[in-house]
Amino acid sequence: MAHPAHRAVNIRFDDPDGTVYGLPTYRRRCAPEGLCTRRQLRARGLRPAGQDIAAQILWHGRRDPRTGGRVVRVAYLYRLDLAAPVRPMTAGRRRAVEAMMRARRTCRDCRITYDFCMPRSFAGCCPACADPDAVDMAA
Repeated sequence: MAHPAHRAVNIRFDDPDGTVYGLPTYRRRCAPEGLCTRRQLRARGLRPAGQDIAAQILWHGRRDPRTGGRVVRVAYLYRLDLAAPVRPMTAGRRRAVEAMMRARRTCRDCRITYDFCMPRSFAGCCPACADPDAVDMAA
């Protein structure tokens, strides 16, 4: 495998003026200081606080199995100086989050609450309710 410094550089995503993409656009790891993604803000205990997107990062993701082409991924950047502290978790918000997570862990058919969230592929059912024949054969 080639060293990352030897990779071909895609300058297609270099648009710091925003003339091509409408927003200032940078390649991965090339954004200027003072711009952060939501995750980077959250890691610092901050949030965007209603500010508009300041810039974006574009890069090629994995190949799309349906089309065979490479998917262009995007990460939006926000200004660090306009970010605000994360709101503290209140008792009411904590209860709401716990209720939402409990609903995701409860089977809609047998009403048993599990330690894991119900798979979306089972439409909200536990594995036993989604395919009872498979569970009986495994037992």
